[in-house]
Amino acid sequence: MKKSMAFLMAAMTAVSLAGCAGGTPADKPAEGSTAASQSADKEQESGQKVYPKGTITIYGTGSPQYRQQYFETWLENHRDIAPEVSVECVQTESMADSREKITMTALSGALEDLPEAAVIDAVNVMDLANAGLLLDETEFLSPLADQMVSGALNDGTVGGKIYGLPDSVRPQVLFYNQEIFDRYEIDPSMMSTMDGYAEAGRLLKEKSGGEVYLSYIDPGANTWRYWGRRGLMPQAGARIWDDQGNVVIGEDEGTKLALGLLDTLNQEGLLLKSAIMQPALYDAINNQQVATFYIGAFWDQFLRQNCQATAGQWRVMAAPEFEEVKKAGAPVSQYTVLLDKGDNVYRELFEQMWYDYTFDAQSKEAYVNSMEEQNAPYSNPVSLDLLEDAFWKAPSDFYGGQSFREMEGKCLANGAENLAVTPQDAEADVIISAELETYVAGKQTMEEAIRNMDKNLKAKISKAEITQ
Repeated sequence: MKKSMAFLMAAMTAVSLAGCAGGTPADKPAEGSTAASQSADKEQESGQKVYPKGTITIYGTGSPQYRQQYFETWLENHRDIAPEVSVECVQTESMADSREKITMTALSGALEDLPEAAVIDAVNVMDLANAGLLLDETEFLSPLADQMVSGALNDGTVGGKIYGLPDSVRPQVLFYNQEIFDRYEIDPSMMSTMDGYAEAGRLLKEKSGGEVYLSYIDPGANTWRYWGRRGLMPQAGARIWDDQGNVVIGEDEGTKLALGLLDTLNQEGLLLKSAIMQPALYDAINNQQVATFYIGAFWDQFLRQNCQATAGQWRVMAAPEFEEVKKAGAPVSQYTVLLDKGDNVYRELFEQMWYDYTFDAQSKEAYVNSMEEQNAPYSNPVSLDLLEDAFWKAPSDFYGGQSFREMEGKCLANGAENLAVTPQDAEADVIISAELETYVAGKQTMEEAIRNMDKNLKAKISKAEITQ
């Protein structure tokens, strides 16, 4: 086994890892079967655990097939302990879709059909943890906490128990096309504040004759997801609920500040109306019609995959600050959770794979180099030691020689706190998003949208349970 696993194996020896979740019944050798006997013989010969034949299934959104490449390579390098184990990353429409599929499968009683793992965010971690569908990883992760970036475990923790294996902690940043700003002689540094960001949009509109938009606005649910929950709301110190769980979004000054800015950008015609992650938006980017994206660092993968016509033109800076709050963008954490499906023969194996993905510099760097060659997604490590390596400060041709990796790490500084997460947020997101979608469609004002959010949240949820 690789040297990098030494700490992990020692930790596993010291810590009791009670199991749950595994492959389908057809994959698991029955007691007394030939496969079970062979596994037992191999374990006895090698002195280490050998995992039986089967498939580790992982639900993920975005482009999970690229993460599958890491796991496949890892398994090939560890055939001594997993001689006939494979991995399958199943793409879902969204993290909420993963949660819904998992929940419905569990409610049907078909636990054997649950995936072994899923990659989800804080809202969905809380929802599945409260439903009793996740494995408690507290004992495994607690000894590793001080080796990871600050707050890596926060959003994966529910009721004092850690359920999420940290996958990434990524800041809200501002991507901007330097060539567009040079052409119209606009200084990008003016976008350090939200007021300056709006003014930059006005200058772009004026100097381009309306041909260039500051950014975009999605007519669907992603306006709330990316502009709201992950972006403007936490930066403005906004609240959906007060400390007692009462709905306050209607009178909250932070909400008015956050969504008021979005309203200004939209009403002044500074935002191209286009669905995110769709060909029409990529075409507009490649035609230099969209100058900036105030969004999570994950947007890097979509630019590199779909906008090579603008390679070398993009730069990244910290998210603009509201002068009233003076906080940078809130970091967004993503987690891999292990499902509690009864018998889990692969729990420790997956933990080993996650450990290397997080802390092993050699395998992580090889994987990232492969992703760069494919213009595929990857994120900065959550390991403090890895972030200090020169590899994570290397310049990028796509960003005109700027080190995107280094900037991603720097943009975590002075981050705003994320919105409080409650068990009711999955439902609340649907309610809030519906009002923003109606607003983007031009069927109500932003003031009406906020009032309706408040009214509908009070009618349908009444009060949220504040647990963290």
